[in-house]
Amino acid sequence: MSAAEIANGLVDLCRKGKYMEALSKYYSDAIVSVESASPPGTPAEMKGIEAIRGKTQWWIDNHEVHSQEVNGPYIGEKQFAVEFKMDITQKRSGKRVQMDEMGLYTVEGGKIVHEHFFYNAQM
Repeated sequence: MSAAEIANGLVDLCRKGKYMEALSKYYSDAIVSVESASPPGTPAEMKGIEAIRGKTQWWIDNHEVHSQEVNGPYIGEKQFAVEFKMDITQKRSGKRVQMDEMGLYTVEGGKIVHEHFFYNAQM
């Protein structure tokens, strides 16, 4: 698959809240994920599909999503970007926040091999 096909498919699944399906379909087993602002006690960089599945499940389990807007994709030759705007409540603290995040994805061999998230959030 091309970067454009993966980008459009990823955005479609994310809009539907099907994050785990997106991981299974579009991510390389050797994925590297970087969080520019990682939660306390969580590494900024994670490697491997199982680590990313765990991180995604943690997100699902620890946040109530009131609304989500997925903008893009913004496509290049081997990379694409997606903007995520979310209204969430952190379940542990009960704090409601507006989160604005940009994901930059790199595609090689028909799979996403690298993702990097950048934030404009008041978390």
